[in-house]
Amino acid sequence: MTNARFIPFRKYDIITLCQAYLNEEDHQSFAEFSTILQSVIHYQYHDLLESLKNNYAPFDPNADTRLLNPIDDKTRKAHQAKFAQQFATVLNAANYETITNQDLQEALNEESLFKVRLAVEFADFAEVVFYRRGESQKTETLRTWWGLRKKQVQFTNYDRVAIFIRFKDEQYFLEKGKKPMGFEPSSTIVKLFQNVPKADLEMLFPNSEVKMRPIDKLIIGSSALVGGTVVLVTKLGASILLLIAMIAFWGGWRSEEVHMSQQHFITFAIGMGVFGSFIFKEWSKFKNRKIRFMKALADNLYFKNLDNNAGVFHTLVDAAEEEDVKEALLAYTFLLKADEAISSVQLDQRIEAWFYSTQQCQLDFEIDDALSKLVKLNLVEETQGLYQAVDLKTAKQRLDARWDGFFTFG
Repeated sequence: MTNARFIPFRKYDIITLCQAYLNEEDHQSFAEFSTILQSVIHYQYHDLLESLKNNYAPFDPNADTRLLNPIDDKTRKAHQAKFAQQFATVLNAANYETITNQDLQEALNEESLFKVRLAVEFADFAEVVFYRRGESQKTETLRTWWGLRKKQVQFTNYDRVAIFIRFKDEQYFLEKGKKPMGFEPSSTIVKLFQNVPKADLEMLFPNSEVKMRPIDKLIIGSSALVGGTVVLVTKLGASILLLIAMIAFWGGWRSEEVHMSQQHFITFAIGMGVFGSFIFKEWSKFKNRKIRFMKALADNLYFKNLDNNAGVFHTLVDAAEEEDVKEALLAYTFLLKADEAISSVQLDQRIEAWFYSTQQCQLDFEIDDALSKLVKLNLVEETQGLYQAVDLKTAKQRLDARWDGFFTFG
């Protein structure tokens, strides 16, 4: 398992850790630097958030506002394409990783931890992308053999999973004779979940349907077969033999005439009624078991769902902003403490080694992203591949000047 880019500490905690790493006389100045750096980065993400909202508005399924002008199909698709691009940018900034098609297929082939088998109609989608952040190995105790036996199962768990799905147009569903349930053709949905086992990724699809596992079909089928045989033998055995003999006589295969009395017909009718009741009972068992599976799925999703549609990218923009601030603070702190200019590789190694030695945390620090931000903000100077941070006073002055320059009206 590769180390994750995500820094699993709150921004406030990173500021505290960075202050402790610096000399005590720099603590107050660093706190002031952190405040204005957060404000500058927050303003930059504000523009991205507004653009996401504007591009999502034409196809937002939860919108409570009206559009001034109708949106034609071409414009709608342009907004969807732009939104998809920006959504991927935000996820990358928030240090989410794309779940590959191979990972998704492996998940679909694995047995669900919740003993629910789902079928997904992938042909309904024009575009599907899954993202994850935070991957760990967990152990769950499951009950088998009708609760008589306990078994520990180890599985891969994703701390966060974001999904982006765009459905095909209305013409596709009309040609297939399918009625969309819970979604609109051509719509785009985004969702965010927590603590999702890799083997249960298919439960996140909006068009997934509960299917019976082979073991469930075997249990119900065996029960129906045994019970049906008992009913036939005990309730209809004599009547069926008599009926077969009568048919044989009519067909010329039997010479001896057969007579069925009124009592025989009544017995046969009662037996058929009992058999019909038994078939209905077994069918009801099947339906009730499927309903229990659907409830288990719904209960599971209820506690795992974090946000939907517009709420998702609001949450993700905040997460991306947090990651950017944490990366910039860490890179600047270690460069400030360095005695001389150092390379990006040296800086990356120092930060990752420090996290491992002080917090027992292994991560793949986004050094290129962090240095790129600091250079653009003019807080770090680069000479022949070596980087050096400006002092705290100069850094605060440059950030202050940038903040004052966001709006310049004559």
